[in-house]
Amino acid sequence: MKVVLWCGGQGMRMREYSDRIPKPMVPIGIRPILWHLMRLYSHHGHKDFVLCLGYQADKIKEYFLSYREELSNDFVLSNGGDVELLSSDIDDWNITFVDTGLSSNVGTRLFKVREHVQDEEYFLANYADGLSDVPVNAVIDKLKASGKAAAFVTVRPSQSFHVVDLEDDGTVVSIGAATQAGVWVNGGFFVLTPRVFDFMNEGEELVEEPFQRLIEAGELLAYPYEGFWVGMDTFKDREELDKLHAGNQAPWELWRTGSCR
Repeated sequence: MKVVLWCGGQGMRMREYSDRIPKPMVPIGIRPILWHLMRLYSHHGHKDFVLCLGYQADKIKEYFLSYREELSNDFVLSNGGDVELLSSDIDDWNITFVDTGLSSNVGTRLFKVREHVQDEEYFLANYADGLSDVPVNAVIDKLKASGKAAAFVTVRPSQSFHVVDLEDDGTVVSIGAATQAGVWVNGGFFVLTPRVFDFMNEGEELVEEPFQRLIEAGELLAYPYEGFWVGMDTFKDREELDKLHAGNQAPWELWRTGSCR
C-alpha cells in the first residue's frame, strides 16, 4: 500500500533546525524523524512511499541518494574497506520524490501526487512530524469494513499547560499543570481512498473544507487511539523523542521487538 508523506513544510516552530534542514529531517538519534516514520510503515508491510517535497527538498533527496545502511545496521568490515551488511533498512523500499511547491498546503500537495495514488484501492498518508505505535493495519481494516472514503487516527493531546486561576484584578489564586481531559485531536495518521478527491477542490486545506464535506456525506471515520503518540511541534517534543530513543524505550520502534501492534 502506498504511503504519502507530506514533507514540504518549513516547521517554523522548530527554529533550532528549520533554518538548516526541513522539519522531517530533524534527527532522532542518528536518523531523521522521516526515517523513523518510514521504518514504522515498513514494519507494517507498507514500503512504497511518495514524498511530497517543498522547503529544502534537496536536503531530503541528498539524504536518500547518499544513504549509508551501515550507520544503523550491523555489518562486517574486511579487506580494509569491504562491507558486508548483516541487516538492512531500506533495500526493499520504493521512494517517489515529487516537488509539490514551496508554500503549498497539505491539500494542494495531495492533489499534486494524485497520479501516483489514484489507481490504489486505499493509500496511507502522514504529516511526517509525529511518531506513534498506532496499529496501522487495524486502522486500514476498520476503514475497509466501514466502506467509507477516509479515516484518520485521533489521539489525546500530548502537551500539558499551566492552568491559571486568577481574580478580576489579576491576582493569581492558583497555578498548576493540566491536560485537556476528554479532548481528541487529529494524530496525523490517515487512511484514504481515491474517492477523497471527489470531495476536494484545488487549493483547499485537506482537513478543512474537504473533511467537512466528507462529514456531511457520512464518509469520514475516526480511529481513537490512547497509546503512545507525540507530535514533534517544538524543540521540547524533539528532546522527548530523542531521550526515548537513546534509552531504548521508544514505543514506535516496533521493528526492534517484532511487535505488529
